[in-house]
Amino acid sequence: MEIVLAIIGLVLLAAVLLFVASRRRDSDSAIAEVSAETRRADRARVKAGVGAAEAEAPTGKEIERAAALERRSGDIVPVAEADLEPWVAPDPAEVGVARRQFLNRAIIALFGFNLSAFGLAVIAQLWPGASEGFGSRIRVGELNEVRAQIQAGGGFLYKPEGRMWVTEFPTGALEKANAVYGSGSAWPGIEAGFKALFQKCPHLGCRVPECGSSQFFECPCHGSFYNQVGEKRGGPAPRGMDYFGMAIENGALIVDTGNIIEGPAIGVNTTGQEREGPSCLGASSH
Repeated sequence: MEIVLAIIGLVLLAAVLLFVASRRRDSDSAIAEVSAETRRADRARVKAGVGAAEAEAPTGKEIERAAALERRSGDIVPVAEADLEPWVAPDPAEVGVARRQFLNRAIIALFGFNLSAFGLAVIAQLWPGASEGFGSRIRVGELNEVRAQIQAGGGFLYKPEGRMWVTEFPTGALEKANAVYGSGSAWPGIEAGFKALFQKCPHLGCRVPECGSSQFFECPCHGSFYNQVGEKRGGPAPRGMDYFGMAIENGALIVDTGNIIEGPAIGVNTTGQEREGPSCLGASSH
């Protein structure tokens, strides 16, 4: 029953909407509805005995209808056409030239940008002193301070900004080291009793950590191991650890991380150091 009532209500609502829509005047007629008050006023004027001339005067509704009819039947004055330039299709040859110029200039600009970026990168590599990190000259510290830091680290001092290990070279081995490595430019700073080792294993480039128990550098990747001055003592590495040039300036140790020197050959053992404890890699590694 409720469904039937709802349907009847919808039908009635639709009928009302259709009726209201049918009563609407055409919007193009531009004739407004005359209010009931206006119609009553017109009838009151006639009943009040106004003059014949006034009584016969047109009502507001009639005036509006007359104005609308006049607008509909009036002559339409065409708007004068403006003087327009005729459209001319662009020359295909000129369009092609413009497109080629754009592409050529874009390619040249992109090539120039890439070349500039490459040039700046090359300059940065060839001029490492412009930075303070790896590739530049790094001040490690006063000699006594560096020795104290090495001893506090159990014989090893790591400097992450230079990607290097700094260790002490035994004073009793300096004479033999001079004979093997050479002095002066081959190993600047040897007289101070230090060595700055590059952290990369010369085998495949893994970072080599220290082992506090064995007092060796031990590569966790393939088991190469080195004494405290980076001389190879075992494993697949082709040589000892590479190291950096050093200098002593105003009582401070300066390491030139832009000057990497190839590590000593296999078999070099200037310090005679042996393993002092168990390996950090386990006995199976050696």
